[in-house]
Amino acid sequence: MGFVPDQLDATLWDELEPLYEDLVGRSLDSVEQLENMIKDESELREWVSEAGSRLYVAMTCSTEDDDKKNAYLDFVENVEPKLSAIGDRLNRRIMDSPVIDELDQDKYGVMIRDIRADIEIFREENIPLRTELTKLGQQYEEICGSMMVSFDGEEKTIQQMGKYLQVTDRETREGAWRAVWERRSKDADKIDDLYGKMLSIRHQIAINAGFENYRDYAFVAKHRFDYTPSDCEDFHAAAEQVCVPLGRILDKQRKELLEVNTLRPWDLGVDVYARPPLKPFKNVDEMVEGTSKMFHKISNELGVMFDSLRDGKSLDLESRKGKAPGGYQISFDRIRRPFIFMNATGLQRDLETMVHEAGHAFHAIYSSELELIDHRDPPIEYAEVAAMSMELLVHPHLEEFYSKKDADRARRTHLEGIVSLLPWIATIDAFQHWVHTNPGHSKDERTEIWRNLRSRFGADVEWDGIEELRDIGWHRQLHLFTYPFYYIEYGIAQLGALQIWLQSLDSIESALENYAHSMKLGGSKPLPELFSTAKLEFSFDPDTVRSLIEAVQNKLADLPA
Repeated sequence: MGFVPDQLDATLWDELEPLYEDLVGRSLDSVEQLENMIKDESELREWVSEAGSRLYVAMTCSTEDDDKKNAYLDFVENVEPKLSAIGDRLNRRIMDSPVIDELDQDKYGVMIRDIRADIEIFREENIPLRTELTKLGQQYEEICGSMMVSFDGEEKTIQQMGKYLQVTDRETREGAWRAVWERRSKDADKIDDLYGKMLSIRHQIAINAGFENYRDYAFVAKHRFDYTPSDCEDFHAAAEQVCVPLGRILDKQRKELLEVNTLRPWDLGVDVYARPPLKPFKNVDEMVEGTSKMFHKISNELGVMFDSLRDGKSLDLESRKGKAPGGYQISFDRIRRPFIFMNATGLQRDLETMVHEAGHAFHAIYSSELELIDHRDPPIEYAEVAAMSMELLVHPHLEEFYSKKDADRARRTHLEGIVSLLPWIATIDAFQHWVHTNPGHSKDERTEIWRNLRSRFGADVEWDGIEELRDIGWHRQLHLFTYPFYYIEYGIAQLGALQIWLQSLDSIESALENYAHSMKLGGSKPLPELFSTAKLEFSFDPDTVRSLIEAVQNKLADLPA
């Protein structure tokens, strides 16, 4: 019998409060008492985490369902604030224990470090502000989830329009691109105003916690102890120095092969040899079956883990009206099972998303044996290594979906995409640094910064006549609205994933062993140690980026066009 009763409804504060008060009131004068309290608090948090995750999943799967939306908002408004307050009380009780320094530092060191940071930044007046931010984020997802486009005689989601940007007829591509972004522009003022409110609230949270700006607050809140804003700027410089010039060469080649005078934004997704779009699957079932076969070919262990998700409960993959945009993997912490959400429409990028989110699921399964919820929660930078590595490790097995010729084309598309991804990550991260360190800026100033960043990092594209649509390009980036300062992680992780990939070219067995060994650590060790456990270098300066991008270029040289 555990600490938490089997029939607990963890969405109700009335049922949670007595259990939390029990924890707060305990004597913590011995190591045994302290460890028992930490264990029981972890068990209770598993129930709470899973309850919140299930409400979020239900809401994002059906953004137009008022009952699901209201249930989620009720939890956000009436339970999470109380959890935040009592969580701080628990943190202080733990740190005030006279035996705190006697805990095993190898086991509890990261957790204690994080608790100290959480105590440092906690302010009771910030609880309602965080609640308001969550509600504003839900409004953003609701706005985006309701966006529909009338095209080709049918009403389509924004995600379903993606396939038209790959057709060889330029007029069709332009029509599709304009339809999507003109639809987005209808809600542009609403989204801009929403973001302005978010920035204002975030800044107030930072000021309340004693920080000059939200960026500095966020680095502590996200437990970023192993790199700094200056390191992020090094990454921006690396993307600019290494990837942008290569990207501009590829842009020039694209323009010549398409035989156009200038590249327009609707020219970036089409095949330069006028081949029809890659269509890896016709329906979701076909995508899942092929993905299973790929993972079994990499290793039986990965294949079995992926098949465990095919239980009718762990996947929601099709795009439909009223479904939130994007894709994610979320863990149900009590039953220790992953759930994958995405919007598949039959594109190669959907297959990449499926594999990416499966990587997150593997990470969750590998670390599921760890006792404490804190230990099972990895730093995001390493969580993304788990996911992005899988995108590369499936390359040798893409023939499950394609002919050899089309598989080579898919491999080339993905590797070229990495070259453009790193500058996009730099764009979004640099944008976040600026908007959060310049409080009170105007909408026009924000737009000007976005234009400058797109000039610095973006493709060599002509925007004449559609500048106002270029200026709202950042509106589609979910992370800016719901996960502030969550994006540089993708860049750091991509560099780690490329190293896993290079290991696999020498020995897939060694690469998988390093991958699994590090994933089983969850978040129990500091970020650099997670990297070193997988025999990866934790660095993202220009020299590191250059060496890895050169490896990508060498592989591209071996692939047929």
